[in-house]
Amino acid sequence: MHPYIAVPAVAALVYRAWSKKSLTPAGIATATLTAVIHVIHPWSVFFAMLVVFFLGGTAVTKVKHDVKSRLTYSSTGASGGEGPRTHIQVLANSAVASMLILLHYLQLSRRSQSGNAEPSCWRYGQDLLVVGIVCNYAAVAADTFSSELGILAQSKPRLITSWNLRAVPPGTNGGVTVAGTLAGYLGAFTIAVTSAVLLPFCSVGSTTKTGKLFGENQPGFAGGTGWGAQEVLLWIVAVTVWGGLGSLLDSFLGGWLQASVIDSRTGKVIEGSGGGKVPVRSPYSKKNDDHASRKVESGLGILDNNEVNFAMAAIMSIGGIMVASYIWHVPVQSIFF
Repeated sequence: MHPYIAVPAVAALVYRAWSKKSLTPAGIATATLTAVIHVIHPWSVFFAMLVVFFLGGTAVTKVKHDVKSRLTYSSTGASGGEGPRTHIQVLANSAVASMLILLHYLQLSRRSQSGNAEPSCWRYGQDLLVVGIVCNYAAVAADTFSSELGILAQSKPRLITSWNLRAVPPGTNGGVTVAGTLAGYLGAFTIAVTSAVLLPFCSVGSTTKTGKLFGENQPGFAGGTGWGAQEVLLWIVAVTVWGGLGSLLDSFLGGWLQASVIDSRTGKVIEGSGGGKVPVRSPYSKKNDDHASRKVESGLGILDNNEVNFAMAAIMSIGGIMVASYIWHVPVQSIFF
């Protein structure tokens, strides 16, 4: 991005996070570094997806926040509901995308320095890294929308990792509802549309910097390298579906690897502070200790929420790259060259 756009854009994003108390101080510092990594890339689409994810996630977090705060407890003893996000939570959602963006930036720089007359647009069937970056944000947006809106569903969540899909309390890791699943697809759709609007697709008939036509001036479905209306429409659908699957994967990983702790007195789920693990009763807990009423509802307790989110984002990004590699017949190794 051009500096005169990037600098005020990053400043505005940071100011909003600070003024709305959406992030902790460490979260703001980490988000600033993340934003800088996004804006050094010459394409504006990646920073735009970061902004859409942040603003969309903040918006759904605040939807009926008072209601959500009564559905769960915080491990610190306060009412539930998501508070300001920490630096760990920022990294869990954006670290994979940031690494891929840096890799793609270096890739474009090497091409430019080598004097290779590559087109300045994104050709159909090329640059697998772009697919991975978009898949990351589609998946984490879907997960955020699903978690923050699904907890408000009228129906009881069903544990995705149980053989009989048993009913569980709202906020249980791995608990899914129809409303939450649909909300997840809505979140992925916001990223899909953002990418479709701002990605520099090579249109049918695009040319190289030397003015020579490439891809025989044909759309991708016809064996060329141009993006026509059909290719872009399929891109939106594919990104939306893939992002929604990411939300379901997060539910499965959370239900299996992350412990869901409930308060035995009220039956409400206890959320870990900053996405961390929830302390439970030890053999040395006193009877009047708050931890004494806590018990594990489900999950192995191997990972916390942040680690589950990071694992999901990595799997969906790498998985998206591998699927695109298979469909487009492009070697996965090309992401390093």
